[in-house]
Amino acid sequence: MTLQQLEYIVALDTYRHFVTAAEKTFVTQPTLTMQVKKLEEEMGIVIFDRKKNPLEPTKIGKAVISKARDILRESRALQAIVAQQQDNMEGSFRLGVIPTISPYLLPKFLPGFLAEFETTNLQIKEMQTDAILAALKNDSIDIGILAGPVEDAAIREISLYFEPFLLYVSQNDALAQEQNISASNLDSQELLLLTEGHCLRNQIVSFCNRPKFSQHFHFEFESGSIEALKGMVESGLGYTLVPELAITAQEKGISKRFIAPEPVREICLVTHSSFPKEKLLANLIFHIQKSIPTEFKQLENRRIMRWK
Repeated sequence: MTLQQLEYIVALDTYRHFVTAAEKTFVTQPTLTMQVKKLEEEMGIVIFDRKKNPLEPTKIGKAVISKARDILRESRALQAIVAQQQDNMEGSFRLGVIPTISPYLLPKFLPGFLAEFETTNLQIKEMQTDAILAALKNDSIDIGILAGPVEDAAIREISLYFEPFLLYVSQNDALAQEQNISASNLDSQELLLLTEGHCLRNQIVSFCNRPKFSQHFHFEFESGSIEALKGMVESGLGYTLVPELAITAQEKGISKRFIAPEPVREICLVTHSSFPKEKLLANLIFHIQKSIPTEFKQLENRRIMRWK
């Protein structure tokens, strides 16, 4: 049994296709097929049911693949420990970011980070919170940026900043003239929300203290885009809550702050508890915190909105 063979069966489990798995592991398809067969013969089991289309692992195969992922993760951790001792930032790292953070935070910190660390390659993917947590556990990504708290023993969670929620209304909305905005000002029938599955939606529901929302609009609109919701608001259709980084000076709508304690979301950097690259994490944290407003770093007179 070799680490390379374990890489092959993990790739087959991920892509469920011999040719694709071979391409992703940079070998020929016959080589990958031969090595997987050799591993099965050595272990005396069948790892994949080749009669299924797409390919599927057998019951024992699932257990073997799960353990293979653990072994490969620990192998990379061992290699990273050596690299860390050499003060090395080189390499490729997989970063998952939730969609309600990605378009507003990445442009702020990435240019400075990448300019300083030219040998560090970040492979960035937008993912929802549950997908990020699952990917950290199955070793599909190395690092995540999401809204916490996560409170999972397998996940290391590092608080980055506290981002306020602002009410976003059209210029003609009566709320645009209000001086003191609180959850009691909000009519749930006027409130536009992201689709189910977004933690931002859950945080807004938590703030408004309404488990269910009914709307009087003569249309149904589902979107995972904050920008789409803002566009609807600007056209005079209701209002919404947005994180502060999503507001720019060129907005056509009006943003209003809430009275204290101001609702905020806690933005966190998360990794698997075994991830060893402390220097990489430290530099990511530094560049992220340098890029956001200073007042985002304090929690006084603020209240964290939970997403679960």
